[in-house]
Amino acid sequence: MNERTEIKEFCALLRAKVPLILIESHEEPRILKLLSQACSLEDQLMMRWSIVGGLGRVLGTGSGVMREEQGGMALDGEGSSIYQTNELFDCLRHIDKTSQNGVYVLCDAHPGFKDPVTVRLMREIGMDHAKCARTLVFISPSLEEVPTELLRLADYFKPCLPTREDIKTIVSNEAKLYQSQSGDKVRGDRATVDLLMIHLLGLEFEDVRRLVRQALRADGELNKEDIRRVLAIKHKVLGGTGVLGFEQSEVKFDAVGGLVHMKHWVSLRHKPFLDMKSSSIDRPKGVLLLGVMGGGKSLAARAIAGEWGVPLMRLDFGAIYNKFHGESERNLRSALAAAEGMAPCVLWIDELEKGIGTGADEHDSGVSHRVLGTFLTWLSERNSAAKPVFIVATANDISTLPPELIRKGRFDEIFFVDFPSAAAREQIFAIHLKKRGFDCNDFDLSAFAANSNSFSGAEIEQAVIAAIFAARADNAELSSANILHELERTRPLSVVMAERISALRAWAHDRAVLADEKEL
Repeated sequence: MNERTEIKEFCALLRAKVPLILIESHEEPRILKLLSQACSLEDQLMMRWSIVGGLGRVLGTGSGVMREEQGGMALDGEGSSIYQTNELFDCLRHIDKTSQNGVYVLCDAHPGFKDPVTVRLMREIGMDHAKCARTLVFISPSLEEVPTELLRLADYFKPCLPTREDIKTIVSNEAKLYQSQSGDKVRGDRATVDLLMIHLLGLEFEDVRRLVRQALRADGELNKEDIRRVLAIKHKVLGGTGVLGFEQSEVKFDAVGGLVHMKHWVSLRHKPFLDMKSSSIDRPKGVLLLGVMGGGKSLAARAIAGEWGVPLMRLDFGAIYNKFHGESERNLRSALAAAEGMAPCVLWIDELEKGIGTGADEHDSGVSHRVLGTFLTWLSERNSAAKPVFIVATANDISTLPPELIRKGRFDEIFFVDFPSAAAREQIFAIHLKKRGFDCNDFDLSAFAANSNSFSGAEIEQAVIAAIFAARADNAELSSANILHELERTRPLSVVMAERISALRAWAHDRAVLADEKEL
């Protein structure tokens, strides 16, 4: 990040005579310092207001002689402020009456946007800019509700976020400071530190510095626990809500039976996805997992995030929809922006057809179509090189998905997750027995696989659980006979919904790639 670039951009706004400048940031001290430097370069007076301190001059800015403001206040050492300007309306009245040109910085003035009289006064000051160049600068952590009548007079100034090099410098400086104060050298392997720096991208300078300092002061080490804490805080900082869930998945591919082809495909794209040094690389965009219910699609999404060591963001389409016009699209845009802020990450969209399927809401006044349009626009325009977000969308019924969503380019590949093969079924039985503390060598896995043809992974798990309950009820140890008995009693989905499963398989036969090897 180059502060000179930020100062140059703000100077350009002043020269362009923009009446209102909007700055959304939590880094008020840093922004005020940049603005004072820009005002000094442009030889413009800078005044600062807050409801606590009122309106006062920032020393070192502007060479002209002031009237009542003369001698005002310093940025880092506040002096006198103008009498009776603590209230925003009184401050604006003072600015409106004075003939003093300059930059008037209003800190946390956004509550005034809800008062029509205050908004009108802001507008009058802005419209008089050609006669008296009084520039209003609004600094606030949130500027989402700026009135439309002010936006016509305003422009946004977007502060730079720290780059990878900036974060590397901050980590190095904090490590040196910790060592000089404690006498201990900072511990941590290079791979973990690099991953931590990647996940710190998207945060503001003070957030990065505080989180690094917190990690070091806790135990003098940068480790995976620090990464988990950074990701959790980052999710909250970036506006994490019920629409976009967050979890740090611990599931790896060895916990997923079968899906050999999909696992291999994903493993080839691990390094290109996490390569943050190259901005020109074609990073993987995502996959659509189509398949039978209970086939392991959701588990696969978690495993991809766990295998790559990136956060798993779950988009809940049900929470997006809102009864007020335009709110559903806004919720989706906010969630997608938060996902980009968490990059690199995996964005998991479960049961996609229920959220934006063509038959989901035929009488919703077009909300579903507008949400779909918002999602398609994001898919087309997102910068996967700068903000790598890997989408894993799952669906059970692809017939309701719009064709423009599943065309090539939206997703890198469409995988069909069928019922597991015999070899995969043995793996799944072994995984669930081991998960519950049993030795797989004590059971006949090949017999289990032979007697569970066309069983889904979820049905296999439930058969193991039911057999455990049955054995406990008889005060006996779990045996192969218990599991075989439960398999015999189970009527799998392939039988209960045979017609629907056959139709799904027929559609996927020549249109999707098999996620696992074929059944022999």
